[in-house]
Amino acid sequence: MPLRFLSRRTRSAPGRPLPRGERRRRALRIAVVALLTIIGLLVASTAANLVLEGIERSNATAYGEKVRIDQGTINVSRSGDTGPTIVLLSGLGTPAPGLDFAPLVRELTGFRVVAVEGFGYGHSEMTARPRTIENMSEELHTVLSQLAVDRPYILAGHSIAGFTTLYYANKYPAEVSAVIGIDPTVTAGMASDEDPAHTEAPAAGNFWERLPSTTGLVRWAAALGLADPAGDNYTQEERGQMRMLASWNYGNEALTDETNRMAENAAKIRTLSYPDHVPVLQFLSRETISQQPEWLGSHERQLENVKRRELVLLDGNHYLHWTQSQAMATKIAEFLSPAGTVP
Repeated sequence: MPLRFLSRRTRSAPGRPLPRGERRRRALRIAVVALLTIIGLLVASTAANLVLEGIERSNATAYGEKVRIDQGTINVSRSGDTGPTIVLLSGLGTPAPGLDFAPLVRELTGFRVVAVEGFGYGHSEMTARPRTIENMSEELHTVLSQLAVDRPYILAGHSIAGFTTLYYANKYPAEVSAVIGIDPTVTAGMASDEDPAHTEAPAAGNFWERLPSTTGLVRWAAALGLADPAGDNYTQEERGQMRMLASWNYGNEALTDETNRMAENAAKIRTLSYPDHVPVLQFLSRETISQQPEWLGSHERQLENVKRRELVLLDGNHYLHWTQSQAMATKIAEFLSPAGTVP
């Protein structure tokens, strides 16, 4: 047998390692195939998501009512016919605030409840002017004025809406009878020492923020229930709508701008405190406190000047209204009734 033929057979014999060059080419081929497979799946997912969203939008029935202001259309969900008015404001990125607050709204008997979905949330418009604390508060004030909500009203804010309740209570003190916080965000550790008037504006565009929704990844994650609220206080219809709106609204333009302006807005309110005559009730999550040891102390310091204040610690995650709505509603009624803080 020729030595040349024997040499070739020996190099390709089973069990013998491939030459380094061949290993590199094989690894490259595998990587290319894997990349093309991923691209193909993303293209298919994007196309399917586009079709499904089109079908959903043409068939979906929006909850609430639309309020047209100069800056666009804001969706509002109202319930209750008698009693003082509680205005509910959601945390950052909540896909459908009007539905997210549903368990709490059902428990707040004896109150008129108005859940306002700002720009970028629920069924409101997804584009808006810069999401500064001034603009968001002005828009809220305009919406409540157009709805002719009885004044004064109670502001209740979850998470980042704690910024709005603080600013709003100082901007429109005669219109706020009390403030309720649901694990509200405080400025401690967030506010920059820079002058907020000279803070550089966030970059325009939200391509990358929107990509998980565009490609359908948010849709599939929502379909698996990965973003579903905890507890069993939601109907199947509510969960279905929340999943749908999570896919529609994820990473939208208004939300992206609001996210990018968090530090700027924190800097603007870092010296503010609630007016001392406005009662403040805050529900704090034990889970959040365990994750952020400074959380409780920051809230205590924020309320030092308030004459009537109360901090209530509850078991549960940051979205306390998912699982603690009954306990919260009972405490809210107790806190607001005895001292004549509401009309």
